[in-house]
Amino acid sequence: MQLRPDVSLGIGILVTLILIVALTGAPRRHDTGDVDQRRSTYLSGPWGARGLGEALERVGLRVERHRRRLALLVAPSDAGRSVVAVLEPSRALDVWDGAALLEVDRQGLDVLLAGPSANAAMRCFGYVAQTRSDSVAARPAGVPARVPIWVTAVLARTGEPMVVDSSRVADLGVAQCEVPKPDRVDTLLATEGGRAAALQFHFASGRIVTLIADGALFGNRNMRDTEAGIFAIEQFAGRYSTAIFDEYHHGFGQGGSLSKAVVAWSLDSPWGWAAWQLAAVGLLALLASGIRFGPVTTLLRRERRSPLEHVRALATALAAAQGHATAVRLILRGLERRLSRIGRGADPDPTAWLAALAPNLHTSKGRSALERLAQLTRGPERDDAVLTAAHAVEDVWEDLKP
Repeated sequence: MQLRPDVSLGIGILVTLILIVALTGAPRRHDTGDVDQRRSTYLSGPWGARGLGEALERVGLRVERHRRRLALLVAPSDAGRSVVAVLEPSRALDVWDGAALLEVDRQGLDVLLAGPSANAAMRCFGYVAQTRSDSVAARPAGVPARVPIWVTAVLARTGEPMVVDSSRVADLGVAQCEVPKPDRVDTLLATEGGRAAALQFHFASGRIVTLIADGALFGNRNMRDTEAGIFAIEQFAGRYSTAIFDEYHHGFGQGGSLSKAVVAWSLDSPWGWAAWQLAAVGLLALLASGIRFGPVTTLLRRERRSPLEHVRALATALAAAQGHATAVRLILRGLERRLSRIGRGADPDPTAWLAALAPNLHTSKGRSALERLAQLTRGPERDDAVLTAAHAVEDVWEDLKP
């Protein structure tokens, strides 16, 4: 069986479009520079921190994700101890955030800051994280035999008693925070050269603030492959009942459009790309089916036949069967039924009935038609008798109809 040329062309175009969409719409392959490097507990990539959140939940901690400004942070209502963790924020903190973290002391919340992008808040505690050109080995204090943890930043003391930031004086005013004096400072992680990579401050109020220079220690890859996983979990497990992770500075703030979230998911997920490809193929198939192949076909208009045309056709058939007298008699009986008001049967003598109609005719055309009908009932059969009777009956009906 050979397909028509227009069908073959349509199938060829559709197959070509499917191949183009499949090749150009394949899921993007992420190289090292395209992977989401945000240190968020929502992300399961090598740079994300979802592994930390799930590990803490498995050891019995309640994990919460704060998606608003740090100034709006509210301590959990339960009586357990809680900590606010800001892990290498994707959008750098400012002094306003540092001042907000100083205020959470009144709510009984501890603070953990990690990464150089949190330096503005670390300054409110007297330190900053300095990035190094190469990684250095660091060991937890008091555990000399432990496998070293490689870090790319160390902590440095600022010596500022007061931190002031006037960069947003036009809209928010001047931000400032007074560096508090801790009762005790513990070194959690130190390099072989004696530089601190993680410090913990204990204050008289019982509050604890932990500063960690390298936020990569909390990343999924380091948590899985290095000793950083044990160190990271130790900063939470056994000390707190609730861990609150800042997600606002990673771009996961509350609100936003559901449509934007769906589009973003569809561009990053293989299932989303499959849906886009199916939609594109369906649209292209619809467009291809709308193209007309060949000339426009003219629609033949067929009109219904009138009753007179049906009578003529019947008369022609009866004439061909040599049934002129029967056809004429049937036509006269139909006229008699139409003129009868009480629906009585037809008169067996059509000649007498036609003669009785003569006084009721008003026009010469009607009288002439009546005379032709009378001749057809009395005279010999003619080839055109049926057609003549049909026309004469219509003329008589037009003259006598109510």
